Amino acid sequence: MKNHAIIVGAGLVGSLWAVMLAKRGLKVDVYEGRGDMRKVGFVGGRSINLAMSERGWKALEKAGVADKLRDVAIPMKGRMMHSVDGQLTFQAYGTEEQAIYSVSRGGLNLELIQLADEYPNVTFHFNHRGRGVDLETNTCRFENTATGEHVTAKGDLIFGADGAFSTIRGSMQKTNRFNYSQTYLDYGYKELAIPPFEDGSFRMDPNALHIWPRGKFMLIALPNTDGTFTCTLFLPFEGEVSFEHLNTDKEIMDFFETYFADSIPLMPTMLEDFKNNPTSSLVTVRCSPWQYGHSVALMGDAAHAIVPFYGQGMNAGFEDCTVLDNLVNDLNGNWDEAIKAYSNIRAKDGHAIADLALRNFIEMRDLVADPKFLLRKKIAGHLHQKFPEFLPVYSQVSFSHIPYHKALEESFSQDALFEKILNIENVEEKWNSEEVEAIFKEWYESQALANS
Repeated sequence: MKNHAIIVGAGLVGSLWAVMLAKRGLKVDVYEGRGDMRKVGFVGGRSINLAMSERGWKALEKAGVADKLRDVAIPMKGRMMHSVDGQLTFQAYGTEEQAIYSVSRGGLNLELIQLADEYPNVTFHFNHRGRGVDLETNTCRFENTATGEHVTAKGDLIFGADGAFSTIRGSMQKTNRFNYSQTYLDYGYKELAIPPFEDGSFRMDPNALHIWPRGKFMLIALPNTDGTFTCTLFLPFEGEVSFEHLNTDKEIMDFFETYFADSIPLMPTMLEDFKNNPTSSLVTVRCSPWQYGHSVALMGDAAHAIVPFYGQGMNAGFEDCTVLDNLVNDLNGNWDEAIKAYSNIRAKDGHAIADLALRNFIEMRDLVADPKFLLRKKIAGHLHQKFPEFLPVYSQVSFSHIPYHKALEESFSQDALFEKILNIENVEEKWNSEEVEAIFKEWYESQALANS
């Protein structure tokens, strides 16, 4: 009987998982290397807002906090593209009622910690940095960063939710037949800010994710409830147009005047922010299996750190919680079998969303301003409206619970479909014609046959 769980990491996934375990009546100890953010505030150098989609909302509903968060989440119904000359083009994500939601990372983390802490069977241990785990005895090692004391804790179940550089995963990496890779993009990112007008109102449409696509780099902006936007510049570290050539005030201003001129009036502290904010890197982590034995499992970024270009990092981590919780239910509380099944099911989805995120980076920076790509989106929307059973890949990822590996497989198939459609002569004039629908129906029938 497994009654005591240790969670390493009190970030978004660790805190949410603590709530779900608490609801099951387990004794839960959560260890976190940082201080209690309810006292010291939210720090960490990461984006202050995130994109919540269906997979994330489903997990929050399980935790009982979804309704509260919906009240402070901002719906973004599509992308607002900013051209070099300042022209705006809106591209809906899905149907009229579909949106992804901008939520505060810190606010959500605080809410989940507070919610978990209300359960008498949950104890948080802040300022306890993970130092690894003895996988044979289920004994975790920690260093109390406030006192320097080294402590150990033993549990029936151990969950590593301690991020991309997980100490739990670090111990698992030393075991036989554990697969691991860590890959960095040649791109970095830097955060900037758009303040509200003096009356507190937004300077841009808050119900869109704003993108300045520039081929090999881009600027994006997400709204916050206080009227601000968090902006992120994604740019190569080295090369002709890159961070290495943006050092002086003149170099920085010339760069923005050339590529993002319409953003300059929106960001009065841009120059100061650019010089003071760090340039951070983008890593993809893949590993398998996600479990050791029947008692240790990885969750969230510890299992599948991905680049942020599909807005699925948090959503994928929350879905880990949903999947494992459902498996425990389906297997009548048999944790041994549930953890094994979780690893078998989710690892391939973790690899798939990593690939999807990298593919979406190309879409966001290179394709969203391309007329052929926009026509493809238009045709896909038309086909979905006429044949609701057809879901574009973006909708599969953001507005459904279709496994990520299935969505990745579908992305290749849909690429082939639209390549055929877009090769129709004068397709721009007959994008909603019977000829297009005939190609679609042939493709759809072949898909149904292959999946039967």
